[in-house]
Amino acid sequence: MYDKINKNIKKGDTMAKQIFKKIINNKEITVEHGQLAKQASGSILIRLGKTVILATATTNPTPTELDFFPLTVVFQEKLYSVGKIPGGFLKREGKPSEYGILSARVIDRALRPLFSENFRNEVQIVINVLAVDNDHDVRIASLFGASLALGISKIPFNGPVASALVTIDEKNQIIVMPTLEQLNNGRMELIVAGTENEINMVEAGCQQSSEEEVLQAIMVGHQFIKELNAFQSEIISAVGESKMVVELFTIREEISNFVQQHYADQLIKAAQIREKIERYQTISEIEKQAIVKFPWSEEKDEKLKRRMLLELSTCLKNVVRDEIRHQITVQKLRLDNRQLDEIRPLDSEIDLLPIVHGSALFTRGETQVLSIVTLGALGENQIIDGITDEEGKRFMHHYNFPPFSVGETGRMGAPSRREIGHGALGEKALLQILPSEKEFPYTIRIVSEVLESNGSTSQAAICASTLALMAAGVPIKTPVVGIAMGLVKNDENYTILTDIQGMEDHLGDMDFKVAGTKDGICALQMDIKISGITQEILWEALLAAKKARTTLLANILATIPAPRIELAPTAPKMKTFMIPVEKIRDVIGTGGKTITSIIEKSNNVKIDIEDDGQVTIYHKDYEAINRAYQLIKDIVFPVEINQELIGTVVKIEKFGAFVNLKENLDGLIHISKLADHRVEKTEDIVNVNDQVKVKVIELDSKGKIKLKLLEVIKSK
Repeated sequence: MYDKINKNIKKGDTMAKQIFKKIINNKEITVEHGQLAKQASGSILIRLGKTVILATATTNPTPTELDFFPLTVVFQEKLYSVGKIPGGFLKREGKPSEYGILSARVIDRALRPLFSENFRNEVQIVINVLAVDNDHDVRIASLFGASLALGISKIPFNGPVASALVTIDEKNQIIVMPTLEQLNNGRMELIVAGTENEINMVEAGCQQSSEEEVLQAIMVGHQFIKELNAFQSEIISAVGESKMVVELFTIREEISNFVQQHYADQLIKAAQIREKIERYQTISEIEKQAIVKFPWSEEKDEKLKRRMLLELSTCLKNVVRDEIRHQITVQKLRLDNRQLDEIRPLDSEIDLLPIVHGSALFTRGETQVLSIVTLGALGENQIIDGITDEEGKRFMHHYNFPPFSVGETGRMGAPSRREIGHGALGEKALLQILPSEKEFPYTIRIVSEVLESNGSTSQAAICASTLALMAAGVPIKTPVVGIAMGLVKNDENYTILTDIQGMEDHLGDMDFKVAGTKDGICALQMDIKISGITQEILWEALLAAKKARTTLLANILATIPAPRIELAPTAPKMKTFMIPVEKIRDVIGTGGKTITSIIEKSNNVKIDIEDDGQVTIYHKDYEAINRAYQLIKDIVFPVEINQELIGTVVKIEKFGAFVNLKENLDGLIHISKLADHRVEKTEDIVNVNDQVKVKVIELDSKGKIKLKLLEVIKSK
């Protein structure tokens, strides 16, 4: 089952290195314990293929005075792990990359549900990425290491938990833990996490996969997860520490009685108010009254008073939470009187903004998003300096959530981890329906501005962005829309909700975001607050989301039935053509002088030249594009088939004569093209310095010009 370096190791001996190995799904996983980072509460080195990560878990022994569990997951990317030196002036890693942030979120979302709801001690997980083999996904190794570091530590944790990477190949075969090539060629990139019996996290991008395919991929991945968790349990039994006794957050009896006697009825009535702002304001006023009325004067210890205030605030919120959950699970009533599968009122509009290349506003109930599309040259793509094989991308979706969208003040600055995560989810969904780079050689950026929020803004951003793309004239394959599904579960009694609003998300047990087209799913993201959900709940949620997409797509198509044929007047127009690879150097010129001259003579067009000889010219004015095209053509294709020219014979060969047509441009008259009759010697017809009239009869793939003699104008 596993090997130990030292057969005499005793449980809890931190001075000796122990190695555990197991092969699961043809992948060898090696776990090393006892040598590195020994002062952490839990420390594990994981080797998956040639991917190596060090996972550590530490905790503060004293509970915080926060009203939530302060878990922090730090994903430390180091470019030495892939043999790179960081770019930029400083030559060292700075703030986390988008990939690092998204990886940390995946780990956090799988771990967080497995801590006690009332655990308040700060816990920090640090993933040090030491070596990366892109055929063995670092995110899978990292969650495995994080769970195991917690499992062997003294930190109370209801694991183990693990994850699997899954794709579906061109033969419709499900592949668990694919290589990079298999993943790149697959129709799905799905990460699923779970415990022994339940799923607790899903993240996926899919090429319009069916609900059946997605569910099957999740469940096949779960079989791999079960084996990983069993391996963890073996290691925990061998080297795990006893769990520390912690002070869980509790509400003292006198506070609970005070709330029940004086404010429970008021809060229950307030929870039944259907309008969001009025409901929140009413609940807030009741909470303020309770704080004022509570007999604080007898207590002089300020620290204890702060703790009691936290307990009182939590108790008041629990009354509201319990009432709303009761309404949903027992009475089957929602906050706004909707049916369980009903979507809030929809409204869509395009072309709100001048100048920009495409804009759209999407409103769903009290959630509203404005999306703006900008088109640019391929050379404006994002350059990525990270640990993955991705070096750049031509499509970006950015999501902004300002505090005014929920009627609050707050910090505004760099995007938060949540904003980056929501933007990336929308990017996954929209990427599936974009035209290829060859079909539409533009860099595309979408910015989704959340203007109003009452839940499910990330999915509203997908809807708004689809509208904006169509308005911009981007020839998308088909519209994609998103919906957020919720769950309220009490024991075996549960209710699934379609299009959850803010409080249903906050007080519910699941936020399951599903984006897709009429033909299938494009992106998934599932977060839960309970330990996990079953296959039956997943399936029911997927089917309800599919039904909701039909309504959303009807709204989109009623607003704009198809992408516009033409781009906006302000958008860069483009012309694409091929040139011989060996001519690229001629177009660029020494030190870029030639292409710089072309750009200046053509009103500052943008020109992209690919390694295969594809040239794309961009400008908002077609006249400037055509001018640049002609200048490049004069360099690469200076003549055309059937064009008649006058030139000078510069060289005589047995097989024909070379004619100079213009500066640095020669063509060949083959001996068979010197006359309509058989010619024995080239000199019988022409000689060096003869001025001749010729016709272009062929341009081969290498740019060579073949001519036919029409007449000798002047002999030497």
